[in-house]
Amino acid sequence: MISPRLTCGPRVGTVSGMTTIATATGPSIDLLLQINAAFNSRDVDRILSFFADDATFLMARGPEPCGRRVHGKAAIGKVLADRFKVISDMRWDHIDHFVTGSRAVSVWTVTGTGSDGERLDYQGCDIYEFRGDKILNKDTYWKIVERKDRL
Repeated sequence: MISPRLTCGPRVGTVSGMTTIATATGPSIDLLLQINAAFNSRDVDRILSFFADDATFLMARGPEPCGRRVHGKAAIGKVLADRFKVISDMRWDHIDHFVTGSRAVSVWTVTGTGSDGERLDYQGCDIYEFRGDKILNKDTYWKIVERKDRL
């Protein structure tokens, strides 16, 4: 289960009798493009700089109906490092993206070839939830390409 939605409401304080409101930065199209560039660099430390320490990543594949649930920055870093060893040329090309409040969606194609010869060539999307400008939840989906005629 995805962790409960966390909201970062404004923090209210007083300075010299005046009320001030400070808000955290949030996601933007530019931030999504920076995240994409980090993933395409396959530099795990660079990628992790965009995640909150308590982030959850639901991968497209895995043993659970939601894929594979990876929780915490260290665990996400390990699974990404392992993935990039197996698919060293993995690349995401953006098709579309949008941001609304603390949530964002990025639609892309992913390509690459696994060390076992499996070729990735899928269209997919990430559904993000941010806390400020850090990824709190990243839920990845991609199309299943089948050569069989079935529903």
